[in-house]
Amino acid sequence: MPRNVWVLTLAQAFAMSATPMMMLLGGLIGVELAPSAALATLPIAMMVIGVALSVIPVSRLMRRFGRKTVFISGALLGACAGVVATIATQLHWFGLFCVSGFMLGAAGAVVQQYRFAAMESVAAIDGAKAASRVLVGGLVAAFFGPELAVLGSELISQPYVGAFIFLTLVCLIAAVILSFYENVDEPMGRQVVKRGDGRDLKQILLQPQIWTAIGAATIGYGMMSFIMTATPLHMHHVEHHSLADTKWVIQSHIIAMYFPSLFSGYLMSKFGPKPMMLVGLAAYGITIVVALLGHDLLNYWVALVLLGVGWNFLFVGGTVLLPQFYHSDERFKVQSFNDAFVFSAQAVASLSAGWVLHNMGWEVMLVTCIPLIAMHLLLMAWGRITVSKEQKLES
Repeated sequence: MPRNVWVLTLAQAFAMSATPMMMLLGGLIGVELAPSAALATLPIAMMVIGVALSVIPVSRLMRRFGRKTVFISGALLGACAGVVATIATQLHWFGLFCVSGFMLGAAGAVVQQYRFAAMESVAAIDGAKAASRVLVGGLVAAFFGPELAVLGSELISQPYVGAFIFLTLVCLIAAVILSFYENVDEPMGRQVVKRGDGRDLKQILLQPQIWTAIGAATIGYGMMSFIMTATPLHMHHVEHHSLADTKWVIQSHIIAMYFPSLFSGYLMSKFGPKPMMLVGLAAYGITIVVALLGHDLLNYWVALVLLGVGWNFLFVGGTVLLPQFYHSDERFKVQSFNDAFVFSAQAVASLSAGWVLHNMGWEVMLVTCIPLIAMHLLLMAWGRITVSKEQKLES
């Protein structure tokens, strides 16, 4: 793999560590600082909203200034978020702590562009391997982030301050690593069309098959966030499983999200992204069945591991398939639209999970996910039918 892919993978391992740190500590600090317990998870919600609202501006900045400049700026913004969180924690200022969550989300929107940059740094045939390789950095971050959060919290007498100092440091390290990234003028192995901004976005979105790619990542992220956010609440507060068991299930889920990246790129290169999307949808379907069968620890563990595997195949599959439907000069507008769609769905899912669980219950919440699986199967069928019709017309 080219140097850019290794740079982005290593940068992801550091920059992405900030997210699990905030996920682990945000609610705990929120309980202590928030004026109401109902607002305890607002810092985490602000981080998710920060991602959703920033993906389009980030893409436009990259189009104007290049990926490298924005990548480094995003890492520095993450470091600033760590400084703001440190000050907010010291001053017991809840509003400022929420601002740090939003800033971290905006920095996370930049990190989400790493996978596209990696694909543009290799030949088209190696795009799937490059995208999955970068996501392996997320596996490192899943271990690295929580460990730094705990270690940092113990180093300084004032709770949690040390953790956010570490958060600042890992983002600064990511910025240094990203200084070795080289801008790619044109995606390798892609059709190069010099037409200014290319086609209008509406025209691009009229291609039925592009919705197979967008839908895979959107449904993958939305359903994963919906179930994952509700699982700790249901396990610990409703079914009274221990905090240690709940933590084990969530950690296993995060590992299952990123571990398949070690081989999912190879599988997609060999079989294509669409068959692997079907595997991801099947994993989601089995997730719902296993979770509905009982409330034992094993049910939660198997369901959340399958949820993580399904997410990987759907998210990587959508990422790999998307570039097939735009030209090189259209990539920023299409990528930003895709990520805005994906992370808006994640924000809605994360914010609504607790309400749906509280008002409708665990079983109803799971059943509401079934139409999402059916929806993506319909999108795939729609794209396939369209291709078949086009082939008949050409013949």
